[in-house]
Amino acid sequence: MPDSHAVVSTPHASRYLQQLCKHWAHRFETEFSATDARIALPLGETRLSADAETLTIGLTAHDPASLPDLRDVVVRHIERFAFRETLRFEWR
Repeated sequence: MPDSHAVVSTPHASRYLQQLCKHWAHRFETEFSATDARIALPLGETRLSADAETLTIGLTAHDPASLPDLRDVVVRHIERFAFRETLRFEWR
């Protein structure tokens, strides 16, 4: 399964992690705490971890063609919550 990771600098990592999980909890299987999360999306699995300065995002797509779409949907949703700051997502 194809995967991708990004480390995003933000002092609000825990807030964004929790907002994303609460936003999707009514539609998808989610597990989360203030520092770690797992979201089972139709395109694949998203894992997040937060510390005081960074939000780490790990994606595992069901197939290679889905990975760009999975990245896009996760980024768009996090950027909505982070509208007061500009985040940089550098995927590896």
